[in-house]
Amino acid sequence: MFRIRTITNDLYLRDKAAIEQVKQILVSHFPEVDPQKFDLIPEQLRNPLKYKFSVRVFVLENFSGFVKGFATLYYAPDINFCFLEFIATSKDATSGGVGSALYERVREESKELGALGLFFECLPDHPTFCKDADLITKNKKRLKFYEKFGARPIINTLYELPVNEADTCPPLLVFDDLDRPEPLVGKDLKKIVAAILERKYSDYCPARYRQKVLNSIKDGPVERRPYLYRKSEPANKNIADLLLRRRIFLVVNDKHSIHHVRERGYVESPVRIESIRKEINKTGLFEEIKPLLFTEDHIRKVHSSGLVNYLKKVCEDLKPGQSVYPYVFPIRNAAKPPKDRSVAAGYYCIDTFTPINKNAYLAAKRAVDCVITASQKLLEEHPLSYALIRPPGHHSEKRVFGGFCYFNNIAVAANFLSEYGKVAILDIDYHHGNGQQDIFYHRSDVLTISIHGHPSFAYPYFTGFDDEKGTGDGTGFNINYPLPEICTTAAYHETLLKALKKIKTFSPRFLLVSLGFDIAKGDPTGTWSFTAPDFYRNGQLIGQMKFPTLVVQEGGYKNVSLGINARHFFKGLWDGRFSNNTTANHIK
Repeated sequence: MFRIRTITNDLYLRDKAAIEQVKQILVSHFPEVDPQKFDLIPEQLRNPLKYKFSVRVFVLENFSGFVKGFATLYYAPDINFCFLEFIATSKDATSGGVGSALYERVREESKELGALGLFFECLPDHPTFCKDADLITKNKKRLKFYEKFGARPIINTLYELPVNEADTCPPLLVFDDLDRPEPLVGKDLKKIVAAILERKYSDYCPARYRQKVLNSIKDGPVERRPYLYRKSEPANKNIADLLLRRRIFLVVNDKHSIHHVRERGYVESPVRIESIRKEINKTGLFEEIKPLLFTEDHIRKVHSSGLVNYLKKVCEDLKPGQSVYPYVFPIRNAAKPPKDRSVAAGYYCIDTFTPINKNAYLAAKRAVDCVITASQKLLEEHPLSYALIRPPGHHSEKRVFGGFCYFNNIAVAANFLSEYGKVAILDIDYHHGNGQQDIFYHRSDVLTISIHGHPSFAYPYFTGFDDEKGTGDGTGFNINYPLPEICTTAAYHETLLKALKKIKTFSPRFLLVSLGFDIAKGDPTGTWSFTAPDFYRNGQLIGQMKFPTLVVQEGGYKNVSLGINARHFFKGLWDGRFSNNTTANHIK
């Protein structure tokens, strides 16, 4: 499996490793170029003012970080055009559509930037400009490839004029209009060509040469070479791609129903998933994808081996229909944990109502697969994804489980994404997100915020106070907003705006939302009375932040209203994310 993701800085190890591979690919493709030129990529990313271009590096890589191909895109916001500097594949990998996928992603980014066009250079495919027959054959293939997307060389200018008489095979300037209905005109092309020659080639192209090229650009619509390798304009597939990128990617735990505790009063039941799924599919906003399979290593990065090993082993040994409930809670002596597995349940659990049965581990592991799959979509630049899963996870701490939770799904996703940038977790379940607080309490790269019922009356009772702010490097990066037993909509939204202000200041690369519908009116585990319009507003405010957002399902147990509330939340989230009217800039 491969993905395309964007690198805009070299601050994180994953990005540094990818950039190093990009440089190796460049050296292999352009051995005649001084490698020090490629060493400038990190500086170009960090210092756009110096180079007068905002730089984006798109890498197509597998989940292990092997870069199969890349593209570097320059954007000049002052003139509003994009320039494709390089697009290349690793020589260790066959093409397999890599070039097409990368170029389509570059086009899409250029469109989203609102650029006048996408420009790049390509060596000539005609003997008038190039005498090397082998090179002409290669250039024909390149220009044929770009014609598939409607990109063709600009004609009737002197752009391909050699700088020196001895120069051979001068490059053509290729223009992709990005399906814009308005034609590019000469006055805009002059500004674009001047920027290219001055910002990229000032040390090679003298001022007299640059002026000669600019003087050759006439007023009126810019002309491009007729199609040589295809008969007509290409179909505009990119519109469908853009529509797809506005969908919410949905990943549903396809093994959740194997975990079914059929005991009276156990509200965390399989019907919850279908109640939500049925209603949200009515919106037409979702694109459902299957969860991928990931190793257990992702879980062990946030949970202790003792907890993981215990859950895995005890579940394997239980008979179908048999459950183990914690009933003895020994002092947690790390050196001497209980040997008896039924007694050890209390060693690893924080309550008396979260049983272990034969399929608990399997269902919880699959929920983790779902959140990582959904996280991958954020890395692929999709703005919204949703892991509709059970069992939930936000009460599971590093060393203990509880509150219907076995593994902390959102913490696994946050830790995974933190290798690519800062992460903020916003927990809006009725109950405190004690699990992610415990796991990230000492870290400053993951901001944890929870809005919940005060622990004086709400589970888990022992955490969620407003003076719990983190420790060490994590001081100030854990924020709790405990609210009273009776909470009005106005008071809640005022608190949510405070939380969003903290997130905006933190400026994460990714926003993760622990979504609980147990704040709803009549929920058996909560005391608040929020209705569908309140959930719409919650989603709208979060969407207006415009961060790439992963929503992970937590609580919510009133099945009559569960799906309706979910539908309203996601409609609000989508409207907030894609509406031009946003209050995010007013969150101060």
